[in-house]
Amino acid sequence: MQTTQKTNERRAAISDEPGKPVAPCAGLERSLAHAIRCAQIADEYRGEDTLVLDLTSVTPILDFFVITTAASKRQMNAIADEVDRVLKAEGSSRLGREGREGTSWVLHDYGDIVLHVFTPETRELYDLEHLWADAKQVDWKDQNQDRP
Repeated sequence: MQTTQKTNERRAAISDEPGKPVAPCAGLERSLAHAIRCAQIADEYRGEDTLVLDLTSVTPILDFFVITTAASKRQMNAIADEVDRVLKAEGSSRLGREGREGTSWVLHDYGDIVLHVFTPETRELYDLEHLWADAKQVDWKDQNQDRP
C-alpha cells in the first residue's frame, strides 16, 4: 500500500508547468502519451514488432514498457537517441541507461516508462511480452496522438 501511495505521489508531482503539480490521472495520461511517442519513434526508425505494455495494474514501480526490435547496434542506438531527444524536449529526461556498449539490448529508463530495444535473438531470449503477460497491450498505432 505504501508503494502505491508513493507511485501516486510521483505521478501527481509530474507537471506541465514548473511548481504546479497536476492530478495523478493527468500524470498517467502524460506517461501514456510519451510511451506512444516512443513507439512511434521506434516505428519511424524501422523498429519491428513494437509493443507498448501498460504495467499500471501489474506493478507500482513504473507505468509502461516500450519494446521494439532492431537489426543492428547502430539502429538500436539511433532509436534510443531519438527517443531521448524527443522526450527531453517534452520535459522527460532519461534517468538511466544500460547496454549502450553492448550489441544486443539497449534499455533507457525514464521513471514512468522503460524503453527496451533488442536484437531479434535477445528479444526472443528474454521474452518480456510473456514475462509481463498480465500487462495489457496498448494499441499505440490506433491512438490519435499529435506528433511534434
